[in-house]
Amino acid sequence: MDLTVLTIISALNLVLTVVLLTVIFARKNDNRGNVKDGETIMLLNRLHGSLESYRAGLSHEMQMSRQTETERLELIRRQMVELDARVNNTLAQIRLNLDAKVNELRVSNEKSLEQMRNIVDEKLSANLEQRLAKNFSVISERLEAVYKGLGEMQTLASGVSDLKKVLTNVKTRGTWGEVALDSMLSQILAPEQYARSVKLSKTDGEDRMVDFAVVMPGKDNEKVLLPIDSKFPLEDYRRLVEASETGDTNAVDIAVKSLNARIKDEAASIRDYYIRPPKTTDFAIMYLPIEGLYAEVIRRTGLADELQNKYRVIVAGPTTLAALLNSLQMGFKTLAIEKHSKEIQKLFGAFKGQFIRFTDLLAKTQKQISMVSRSIDETSSRANKIREKLSSVETITGVEADELIGIESGFETDATENDGYDESL
Repeated sequence: MDLTVLTIISALNLVLTVVLLTVIFARKNDNRGNVKDGETIMLLNRLHGSLESYRAGLSHEMQMSRQTETERLELIRRQMVELDARVNNTLAQIRLNLDAKVNELRVSNEKSLEQMRNIVDEKLSANLEQRLAKNFSVISERLEAVYKGLGEMQTLASGVSDLKKVLTNVKTRGTWGEVALDSMLSQILAPEQYARSVKLSKTDGEDRMVDFAVVMPGKDNEKVLLPIDSKFPLEDYRRLVEASETGDTNAVDIAVKSLNARIKDEAASIRDYYIRPPKTTDFAIMYLPIEGLYAEVIRRTGLADELQNKYRVIVAGPTTLAALLNSLQMGFKTLAIEKHSKEIQKLFGAFKGQFIRFTDLLAKTQKQISMVSRSIDETSSRANKIREKLSSVETITGVEADELIGIESGFETDATENDGYDESL
Protein backbone atom coordinates (compact mmCIF):
# COMPACT_ATOMS: atom_id res chain seq x y z
CA MET A 1 0.00 0.00 0.00
CA ASP A 2 2.86 2.47 0.90
CA LEU A 3 4.74 1.62 -2.26
CA THR A 4 1.66 2.47 -4.28
CA VAL A 5 1.30 5.91 -2.56
CA LEU A 6 4.96 6.70 -3.12
CA THR A 7 4.65 5.77 -6.73
CA ILE A 8 1.65 8.07 -7.16
CA ILE A 9 3.45 10.97 -5.43
CA SER A 10 6.53 10.53 -7.60
CA ALA A 11 4.36 10.53 -10.69
CA LEU A 12 2.66 13.79 -9.61
CA ASN A 13 6.00 15.46 -8.93
CA LEU A 14 7.23 14.43 -12.30
CA VAL A 15 4.11 15.80 -13.98
CA LEU A 16 4.41 19.06 -12.07
CA THR A 17 8.05 19.39 -13.06
CA VAL A 18 7.19 18.83 -16.69
CA VAL A 19 4.42 21.48 -16.50
CA LEU A 20 6.77 24.10 -14.95
CA LEU A 21 9.44 23.41 -17.55
CA THR A 22 6.85 23.80 -20.26
CA VAL A 23 5.70 27.11 -18.85
CA ILE A 24 9.27 28.36 -18.59
CA PHE A 25 10.05 27.50 -22.15
CA ALA A 26 6.82 29.00 -23.28
CA ARG A 27 7.59 32.29 -21.63
CA LYS A 28 11.11 32.24 -22.92
CA ASN A 29 9.80 31.92 -26.46
CA ASP A 30 7.12 34.59 -26.10
CA ASN A 31 7.27 37.14 -28.96
CA ARG A 32 6.51 40.07 -26.71
CA GLY A 33 9.68 39.49 -24.57
CA ASN A 34 8.12 40.86 -21.35
CA VAL A 35 9.41 38.13 -19.16
CA LYS A 36 12.63 38.86 -17.35
CA ASP A 37 15.46 36.55 -16.43
CA GLY A 38 14.89 37.17 -12.72
CA GLU A 39 11.47 35.69 -12.79
CA THR A 40 12.83 32.69 -14.53
CA ILE A 41 15.42 32.30 -11.83
CA MET A 42 12.74 32.62 -9.15
CA LEU A 43 10.66 30.04 -10.79
CA LEU A 44 13.61 27.75 -11.02
CA ASN A 45 14.42 28.30 -7.36
CA ARG A 46 10.85 27.57 -6.40
CA LEU A 47 10.91 24.54 -8.53
CA HIS A 48 14.16 23.50 -6.91
CA GLY A 49 12.73 24.06 -3.46
CA SER A 50 9.63 22.17 -4.31
CA LEU A 51 11.71 19.37 -5.66
CA GLU A 52 13.88 19.34 -2.51
CA SER A 53 10.84 19.30 -0.27
CA TYR A 54 9.37 16.58 -2.38
CA ARG A 55 12.67 14.68 -2.23
CA ALA A 56 12.86 15.06 1.56
CA GLY A 57 9.28 13.91 1.92
CA LEU A 58 9.87 11.15 -0.52
CA SER A 59 13.03 10.06 1.37
CA HIS A 60 11.12 10.13 4.66
CA GLU A 61 8.32 8.16 3.13
CA MET A 62 10.79 5.71 1.63
CA GLN A 63 12.49 5.23 4.99
CA MET A 64 9.15 4.68 6.71
CA SER A 65 8.10 2.31 3.98
CA ARG A 66 11.41 0.45 4.25
CA GLN A 67 10.98 0.08 7.96
CA THR A 68 7.42 -1.14 7.48
CA GLU A 69 8.48 -3.58 4.80
CA THR A 70 11.30 -4.81 7.08
CA GLU A 71 8.81 -5.47 9.84
CA ARG A 72 6.51 -7.22 7.39
CA LEU A 73 9.34 -9.31 6.06
CA GLU A 74 10.33 -10.23 9.59
CA LEU A 75 6.73 -11.22 10.27
CA ILE A 76 6.62 -13.22 7.07
CA ARG A 77 9.91 -14.88 7.99
CA ARG A 78 8.57 -15.84 11.39
CA GLN A 79 5.40 -17.17 9.77
CA MET A 80 7.51 -19.11 7.26
CA VAL A 81 9.55 -20.56 10.13
CA GLU A 82 6.39 -21.57 11.93
CA LEU A 83 4.95 -22.94 8.70
CA ASP A 84 8.16 -24.84 8.04
CA ALA A 85 8.03 -26.29 11.53
CA ARG A 86 4.40 -27.25 11.07
CA VAL A 87 5.16 -28.76 7.65
CA ASN A 88 8.09 -30.65 9.12
CA ASN A 89 5.92 -31.91 11.97
CA THR A 90 3.18 -32.86 9.51
CA LEU A 91 5.66 -34.59 7.21
CA ALA A 92 7.19 -36.40 10.18
CA GLN A 93 3.72 -37.52 11.25
CA ILE A 94 2.88 -38.53 7.69
CA ARG A 95 6.21 -40.39 7.46
CA LEU A 96 5.47 -42.18 10.71
CA ASN A 97 1.97 -43.06 9.53
CA LEU A 98 3.32 -44.11 6.14
CA ASP A 99 6.00 -46.25 7.77
CA ALA A 100 3.37 -47.86 9.95
CA LYS A 101 1.10 -48.48 6.95
CA VAL A 102 4.02 -49.81 4.93
CA ASN A 103 4.98 -52.10 7.78
CA GLU A 104 1.40 -53.31 8.08
CA LEU A 105 1.23 -53.78 4.31
CA ARG A 106 4.55 -55.59 4.32
CA VAL A 107 3.45 -57.88 7.12
CA SER A 108 0.12 -58.48 5.35
CA ASN A 109 1.89 -59.15 2.06
CA GLU A 110 4.29 -61.51 3.77
CA LYS A 111 1.38 -63.39 5.34
CA SER A 112 -0.46 -63.49 2.01
CA LEU A 113 2.67 -64.59 0.19
CA GLU A 114 3.27 -67.24 2.81
CA GLN A 115 -0.30 -68.51 2.44
CA MET A 116 0.01 -68.42 -1.34
CA ARG A 117 3.33 -70.22 -1.15
CA ASN A 118 1.82 -72.89 1.09
CA ILE A 119 -1.16 -73.31 -1.26
CA VAL A 120 1.07 -73.41 -4.31
CA ASP A 121 3.41 -75.86 -2.59
CA GLU A 122 0.46 -78.08 -1.68
CA LYS A 123 -0.97 -77.98 -5.20
CA LEU A 124 2.43 -78.46 -6.78
CA SER A 125 3.15 -81.34 -4.44
CA ALA A 126 -0.24 -82.93 -5.19
CA ASN A 127 0.13 -82.42 -8.95
CA LEU A 128 3.74 -83.56 -8.84
CA GLU A 129 2.82 -86.67 -6.89
CA GLN A 130 -0.10 -87.35 -9.23
CA ARG A 131 2.01 -86.85 -12.34
CA LEU A 132 4.86 -88.87 -10.90
CA ALA A 133 2.46 -91.68 -10.03
CA LYS A 134 0.95 -91.51 -13.52
CA ASN A 135 4.37 -91.39 -15.17
CA PHE A 136 5.58 -94.27 -13.03
CA SER A 137 2.49 -96.28 -14.00
CA VAL A 138 3.11 -95.47 -17.67
CA ILE A 139 6.77 -96.37 -17.27
CA SER A 140 5.78 -99.60 -15.54
CA GLU A 141 3.38 -100.43 -18.38
CA ARG A 142 6.05 -99.62 -20.94
CA LEU A 143 8.57 -101.75 -19.07
CA GLU A 144 6.07 -104.59 -18.93
CA ALA A 145 5.50 -104.15 -22.67
CA VAL A 146 9.27 -104.14 -23.20
CA TYR A 147 9.66 -107.27 -21.09
CA LYS A 148 6.80 -108.85 -23.01
CA GLY A 149 8.40 -107.80 -26.28
CA LEU A 150 11.70 -109.23 -25.13
CA GLY A 151 9.94 -112.47 -24.32
CA GLU A 152 8.29 -112.45 -27.74
CA MET A 153 11.66 -111.66 -29.31
CA GLN A 154 13.19 -114.59 -27.48
CA THR A 155 10.32 -116.78 -28.62
CA LEU A 156 10.75 -115.43 -32.14
CA ALA A 157 14.49 -116.02 -31.97
CA SER A 158 13.90 -119.60 -30.88
CA GLY A 159 11.32 -119.93 -33.67
CA VAL A 160 13.80 -118.53 -36.18
CA SER A 161 16.39 -120.95 -34.88
CA ASP A 162 13.92 -123.81 -35.27
CA LEU A 163 13.03 -122.57 -38.75
CA LYS A 164 16.71 -122.36 -39.61
CA LYS A 165 17.14 -125.94 -38.46
CA VAL A 166 14.12 -126.95 -40.50
CA LEU A 167 15.42 -125.21 -43.61
CA THR A 168 18.90 -126.60 -43.14
CA ASN A 169 17.67 -130.18 -43.29
CA VAL A 170 16.90 -131.09 -46.91
CA LYS A 171 14.19 -133.61 -46.06
CA THR A 172 12.48 -131.33 -43.56
CA ARG A 173 12.70 -128.42 -45.98
CA GLY A 174 10.96 -130.49 -48.66
CA THR A 175 8.27 -131.45 -46.15
CA TRP A 176 7.71 -127.79 -45.32
CA GLY A 177 7.20 -126.96 -49.02
CA GLU A 178 4.75 -129.86 -49.36
CA VAL A 179 2.82 -128.69 -46.29
CA ALA A 180 2.55 -125.15 -47.72
CA LEU A 181 1.35 -126.54 -51.05
CA ASP A 182 -1.17 -128.84 -49.31
CA SER A 183 -2.56 -125.87 -47.36
CA MET A 184 -3.05 -123.85 -50.53
CA LEU A 185 -4.76 -126.71 -52.38
CA SER A 186 -7.11 -127.41 -49.46
CA GLN A 187 -8.15 -123.75 -49.31
CA ILE A 188 -8.94 -123.41 -53.04
CA LEU A 189 -10.00 -126.86 -54.28
CA ALA A 190 -12.45 -129.42 -52.96
CA PRO A 191 -11.01 -132.65 -51.48
CA GLU A 192 -12.14 -134.72 -54.46
CA GLN A 193 -10.47 -132.29 -56.91
CA TYR A 194 -6.87 -133.18 -55.96
CA ALA A 195 -4.87 -136.11 -54.62
CA ARG A 196 -1.72 -136.53 -52.51
CA SER A 197 1.33 -138.71 -53.23
CA VAL A 198 0.07 -140.12 -56.51
CA LYS A 199 2.07 -142.99 -58.04
CA LEU A 200 2.75 -142.21 -61.69
CA SER A 201 5.79 -144.31 -62.66
CA LYS A 202 8.32 -146.85 -61.47
CA THR A 203 12.06 -146.51 -62.03
CA ASP A 204 14.69 -149.06 -60.98
CA GLY A 205 12.12 -150.87 -58.89
CA GLU A 206 11.20 -147.71 -57.00
CA ASP A 207 7.79 -146.11 -57.19
CA ARG A 208 7.84 -142.48 -58.32
CA MET A 209 5.10 -140.52 -56.60
CA VAL A 210 4.35 -136.89 -57.29
CA ASP A 211 3.57 -134.67 -54.32
CA PHE A 212 0.12 -133.61 -55.53
CA ALA A 213 -2.03 -134.03 -58.62
CA VAL A 214 -5.09 -132.00 -59.59
CA VAL A 215 -7.92 -134.22 -60.85
CA MET A 216 -9.21 -132.81 -64.15
CA PRO A 217 -12.10 -134.12 -66.27
CA GLY A 218 -11.19 -135.87 -69.53
CA LYS A 219 -12.98 -137.56 -72.40
CA ASP A 220 -15.62 -140.26 -71.81
CA ASN A 221 -15.81 -139.39 -68.09
CA GLU A 222 -12.17 -140.34 -67.59
CA LYS A 223 -9.95 -138.36 -65.23
CA VAL A 224 -6.68 -136.66 -66.16
CA LEU A 225 -4.10 -135.74 -63.53
CA LEU A 226 -2.13 -132.47 -63.45
CA PRO A 227 1.16 -133.19 -61.56
CA ILE A 228 2.38 -130.54 -59.10
CA ASP A 229 5.74 -131.15 -57.40
CA SER A 230 7.34 -128.90 -54.76
CA LYS A 231 11.03 -128.02 -55.12
CA PHE A 232 13.12 -125.92 -52.73
CA PRO A 233 16.78 -125.35 -53.82
CA LEU A 234 17.58 -123.20 -50.80
CA GLU A 235 21.38 -123.53 -50.82
CA ASP A 236 21.76 -122.24 -54.38
CA TYR A 237 19.33 -119.39 -53.72
CA ARG A 238 21.12 -118.42 -50.48
CA ARG A 239 24.49 -118.31 -52.22
CA LEU A 240 22.99 -116.02 -54.87
CA VAL A 241 21.48 -113.69 -52.24
CA GLU A 242 24.74 -113.49 -50.27
CA ALA A 243 26.74 -112.78 -53.42
CA SER A 244 24.30 -110.03 -54.43
CA GLU A 245 24.54 -108.42 -50.99
CA THR A 246 28.33 -108.37 -51.06
CA GLY A 247 28.41 -107.04 -54.64
CA ASP A 248 30.73 -109.77 -55.91
CA THR A 249 29.84 -110.08 -59.61
CA ASN A 250 31.90 -113.26 -60.14
CA ALA A 251 30.20 -114.96 -57.22
CA VAL A 252 26.81 -113.76 -58.54
CA ASP A 253 27.49 -115.28 -61.96
CA ILE A 254 28.58 -118.58 -60.42
CA ALA A 255 25.52 -118.67 -58.14
CA VAL A 256 23.19 -117.88 -61.07
CA LYS A 257 24.66 -120.68 -63.18
CA SER A 258 24.38 -123.08 -60.25
CA LEU A 259 20.74 -122.10 -59.62
CA ASN A 260 19.83 -122.43 -63.30
CA ALA A 261 21.43 -125.87 -63.48
CA ARG A 262 19.61 -126.98 -60.34
CA ILE A 263 16.24 -125.77 -61.64
CA LYS A 264 16.81 -127.54 -64.99
CA ASP A 265 17.74 -130.77 -63.22
CA GLU A 266 14.58 -130.63 -61.14
CA ALA A 267 12.49 -129.91 -64.25
CA ALA A 268 14.09 -132.86 -66.03
CA SER A 269 13.27 -135.17 -63.13
CA ILE A 270 9.64 -133.97 -63.13
CA ARG A 271 9.40 -134.58 -66.89
CA ASP A 272 10.93 -138.05 -66.68
CA TYR A 273 9.01 -139.29 -63.62
CA TYR A 274 5.63 -137.54 -63.55
CA ILE A 275 4.51 -136.60 -67.09
CA ARG A 276 2.70 -139.69 -68.33
CA PRO A 277 0.02 -138.90 -70.97
CA PRO A 278 -2.83 -139.82 -71.30
CA LYS A 279 -2.94 -140.58 -67.58
CA THR A 280 -1.56 -137.12 -66.90
CA THR A 281 -1.45 -133.89 -68.79
CA ASP A 282 1.40 -133.28 -71.20
CA PHE A 283 2.88 -130.73 -68.78
CA ALA A 284 3.53 -130.43 -65.05
CA ILE A 285 3.96 -127.65 -62.49
CA MET A 286 7.08 -127.00 -60.40
CA TYR A 287 6.07 -125.22 -57.18
CA LEU A 288 8.66 -122.90 -55.56
CA PRO A 289 7.42 -122.04 -52.02
CA ILE A 290 9.28 -118.68 -51.77
CA GLU A 291 8.31 -115.66 -53.85
CA GLY A 292 11.94 -114.45 -53.95
CA LEU A 293 13.14 -117.73 -55.41
CA TYR A 294 10.32 -117.71 -57.97
CA ALA A 295 11.11 -114.09 -58.95
CA GLU A 296 14.79 -114.95 -59.33
CA VAL A 297 13.97 -117.84 -61.68
CA ILE A 298 11.51 -115.79 -63.75
CA ARG A 299 13.99 -112.91 -64.00
CA ARG A 300 16.55 -115.06 -65.77
CA THR A 301 16.17 -114.46 -69.51
CA GLY A 302 14.90 -117.50 -71.40
CA LEU A 303 14.90 -119.86 -68.40
CA ALA A 304 11.10 -120.03 -67.98
CA ASP A 305 10.60 -120.48 -71.73
CA GLU A 306 13.21 -123.26 -71.83
CA LEU A 307 11.57 -125.04 -68.92
CA GLN A 308 8.16 -124.84 -70.59
CA ASN A 309 9.23 -125.77 -74.14
CA LYS A 310 12.01 -128.29 -73.50
CA TYR A 311 10.96 -129.89 -70.23
CA ARG A 312 7.16 -129.23 -70.40
CA VAL A 313 7.31 -127.76 -66.87
CA ILE A 314 5.67 -124.54 -65.72
CA VAL A 315 7.31 -122.72 -62.78
CA ALA A 316 4.89 -121.24 -60.21
CA GLY A 317 5.27 -119.36 -56.96
CA PRO A 318 2.68 -119.05 -54.17
CA THR A 319 0.80 -116.16 -55.81
CA THR A 320 0.99 -117.59 -59.34
CA LEU A 321 -0.14 -121.06 -58.26
CA ALA A 322 -3.07 -119.59 -56.31
CA ALA A 323 -4.23 -117.72 -59.40
CA LEU A 324 -3.85 -120.89 -61.52
CA LEU A 325 -5.82 -122.98 -59.04
CA ASN A 326 -8.60 -120.39 -58.94
CA SER A 327 -8.77 -120.50 -62.74
CA LEU A 328 -9.01 -124.30 -62.63
CA GLN A 329 -11.76 -124.07 -60.00
CA MET A 330 -13.78 -121.76 -62.26
CA GLY A 331 -13.26 -124.23 -65.13
CA PHE A 332 -14.49 -127.09 -62.97
CA LYS A 333 -17.64 -125.14 -62.12
CA THR A 334 -18.23 -124.35 -65.80
CA LEU A 335 -17.87 -128.03 -66.77
CA ALA A 336 -20.24 -129.02 -63.97
CA ILE A 337 -22.83 -126.55 -65.25
CA GLU A 338 -22.47 -127.85 -68.82
CA LYS A 339 -22.74 -131.45 -67.58
CA HIS A 340 -25.98 -130.84 -65.74
CA SER A 341 -27.48 -128.46 -68.28
CA LYS A 342 -29.37 -131.31 -70.10
CA GLU A 343 -30.89 -132.52 -66.84
CA ILE A 344 -31.93 -129.00 -66.02
CA GLN A 345 -33.48 -128.66 -69.49
CA LYS A 346 -35.49 -131.88 -68.96
CA LEU A 347 -36.72 -130.63 -65.61
CA PHE A 348 -37.83 -127.38 -67.20
CA GLY A 349 -39.69 -129.36 -69.94
CA ALA A 350 -41.53 -131.46 -67.33
CA PHE A 351 -42.36 -128.37 -65.37
CA LYS A 352 -43.69 -126.73 -68.54
CA GLY A 353 -46.06 -129.71 -69.21
CA GLN A 354 -47.35 -129.68 -65.65
CA PHE A 355 -47.86 -125.95 -65.80
CA ILE A 356 -49.91 -126.24 -69.06
CA ARG A 357 -52.07 -128.92 -67.43
CA PHE A 358 -52.54 -126.71 -64.39
CA THR A 359 -53.69 -123.78 -66.56
CA ASP A 360 -56.24 -126.06 -68.32
CA LEU A 361 -57.65 -127.24 -65.00
CA LEU A 362 -57.78 -123.68 -63.79
CA ALA A 363 -59.79 -122.64 -66.91
CA LYS A 364 -62.27 -125.52 -66.42
CA THR A 365 -62.68 -124.62 -62.75
CA GLN A 366 -63.31 -121.00 -63.66
CA LYS A 367 -65.97 -122.09 -66.23
CA GLN A 368 -67.76 -124.25 -63.64
CA ILE A 369 -67.67 -121.48 -61.08
CA SER A 370 -69.21 -119.13 -63.65
CA MET A 371 -72.06 -121.63 -64.33
CA VAL A 372 -72.75 -122.04 -60.60
CA SER A 373 -72.76 -118.26 -60.19
CA ARG A 374 -75.33 -117.89 -63.01
CA SER A 375 -77.54 -120.62 -61.44
CA ILE A 376 -77.43 -118.86 -58.08
CA ASP A 377 -78.32 -115.55 -59.73
CA GLU A 378 -81.34 -117.15 -61.51
CA THR A 379 -82.49 -118.84 -58.27
CA SER A 380 -82.22 -115.55 -56.37
CA SER A 381 -84.19 -113.73 -59.09
CA ARG A 382 -87.02 -116.34 -58.97
CA ALA A 383 -87.12 -116.18 -55.15
CA ASN A 384 -87.56 -112.42 -55.32
CA LYS A 385 -90.40 -112.78 -57.82
CA ILE A 386 -92.16 -115.38 -55.56
CA ARG A 387 -91.75 -113.03 -52.58
CA GLU A 388 -93.38 -110.23 -54.58
CA LYS A 389 -96.32 -112.47 -55.48
CA LEU A 390 -96.75 -113.51 -51.81
CA SER A 391 -96.55 -109.98 -50.47
CA SER A 392 -100.39 -109.70 -50.31
CA VAL A 393 -100.73 -112.90 -48.27
CA GLU A 394 -100.94 -112.61 -44.46
CA THR A 395 -97.76 -113.75 -42.75
CA ILE A 396 -98.07 -116.42 -40.04
CA THR A 397 -95.05 -116.81 -37.81
CA GLY A 398 -94.04 -118.76 -34.76
CA VAL A 399 -95.13 -122.24 -33.71
CA GLU A 400 -98.39 -122.10 -35.64
CA ALA A 401 -96.55 -121.65 -38.94
CA ASP A 402 -94.25 -124.52 -38.07
CA GLU A 403 -97.16 -126.79 -37.32
CA LEU A 404 -98.99 -125.88 -40.55
CA ILE A 405 -95.95 -126.48 -42.70
CA GLY A 406 -94.76 -129.46 -40.70
CA ILE A 407 -91.39 -128.04 -39.72
CA GLU A 408 -89.87 -128.63 -36.33
CA SER A 409 -89.76 -125.66 -34.02
CA GLY A 410 -85.98 -125.77 -33.66
CA PHE A 411 -85.39 -125.20 -37.36
CA GLU A 412 -85.73 -121.44 -37.17
CA THR A 413 -83.29 -121.25 -34.33
CA ASP A 414 -80.82 -123.40 -36.18
CA ALA A 415 -81.27 -121.37 -39.32
CA THR A 416 -80.80 -118.18 -37.37
CA GLU A 417 -77.63 -119.53 -35.79
CA ASN A 418 -76.35 -120.63 -39.18
CA ASP A 419 -77.15 -117.24 -40.63
CA GLY A 420 -75.15 -115.60 -37.87
CA TYR A 421 -72.24 -117.97 -38.46
CA ASP A 422 -72.28 -117.20 -42.20
CA GLU A 423 -72.36 -113.48 -41.55
CA SER A 424 -69.40 -113.77 -39.23
CA LEU A 425 -67.52 -115.53 -41.99
